[in-house]
Amino acid sequence: MARIAPLDPPFTPEVAAQLDSMMPAGVPPIGLFRTLARNLPTTVAMSGWGRYELGPRLSLTMREREIVIVRTCARCHCEYEWGVHLMFFADRVGLTRDQIRSLTHGSPDDPCWVTRRERVLIRVVDTLHDSSDVSDDLWRTARGVLDEPQLLDLPLLCGWYHAISFSARAARVEPEPGAPRFADIAAQ
Repeated sequence: MARIAPLDPPFTPEVAAQLDSMMPAGVPPIGLFRTLARNLPTTVAMSGWGRYELGPRLSLTMREREIVIVRTCARCHCEYEWGVHLMFFADRVGLTRDQIRSLTHGSPDDPCWVTRRERVLIRVVDTLHDSSDVSDDLWRTARGVLDEPQLLDLPLLCGWYHAISFSARAARVEPEPGAPRFADIAAQ
């Protein structure tokens, strides 16, 4: 049960405008955004960074971005945001069922990861989650497949989705209708 109830329509004009700016045209605002809108200054402040992280200026590809986000949310046990990203982006970026299972329960060494670059992304997410740092060896490996903008965007994206996961979990945001659940992706 939600600890902070999301706002329901009708929204004030200011809230409606902010929520509209955060969603694709014609798509109703998700529960997390309606929850965060209880503190409108926070919602406004986070919107610019969120647009960067999900937009075309991020130096990682959309697929790479989603690998990082889904893995981060899975490691943070944030079923809400994990499910939102799978619902909205998994098909668009070509994540297979085996890759989704691996991001949720597996490792970068699972056979579904055929590119070194994607395995490195997952390793960096895991080590940031586990130690809040990247070892010199892993940094050298990452530097072999990522350029400097990507090496800077990667930990910021991972950290941003830690913050999103913390907020969604702490507020107990209810899963979106139709979003996958952890139980839908069985560990092997």
